[in-house]
Amino acid sequence: MKISQLILAGTATLAIISSEAWAQQALTGTLTQIDRIHRTVAIKQTQSGTTGVNAGAAAEEFKAQDGLSLDALHAGDKVTFSVTETAGVKTITKLQKQ
Repeated sequence: MKISQLILAGTATLAIISSEAWAQQALTGTLTQIDRIHRTVAIKQTQSGTTGVNAGAAAEEFKAQDGLSLDALHAGDKVTFSVTETAGVKTITKLQKQ
């Protein structure tokens, strides 16, 4: 019984660590909309793979983390960004113009 609890706890810990590492993975995309008042941005992510795959991809809206500057960014800019998700809200933690 103790061994199974230990294995279960270890598995849960690994799942949490790997999901946090995945959430911090650098993504790329194009800014399609910036709302500086509500601190949100919409980004159409760059798809890797077959040519033409991203033709129908929709932009996704993200909340900007407090302290993250949006002043130098404009719609159409190519960006690299990192996202975390908490309680269903996706928040950009890092955003850099390419």
